[in-house]
Amino acid sequence: MDNQQLRQTVLDALARIAPDIDPAVLDPNVNFRDQTELDSVDYLNFVLTLERTLDVHIPAQDYPRLSCLRGCVAYLHTLTRGD
Repeated sequence: MDNQQLRQTVLDALARIAPDIDPAVLDPNVNFRDQTELDSVDYLNFVLTLERTLDVHIPAQDYPRLSCLRGCVAYLHTLTRGD
């Protein structure tokens, strides 16, 4: 899966959890929770949605790596490539 596909997957997962988020205004370098109304339960559901969608396991210690769009894409790229 390339970075553009991963980016869209992340944005789709966010839209499922928080449909009021406008992906066009998200800064890819800023923490999602600093830009949106995501609470800890929303964030956990977001991570679980990514796991189900991509059929990967994301260890809890890696959750902080998913805190922004750029971080999500980079981290998920390593998982989907098998690195």
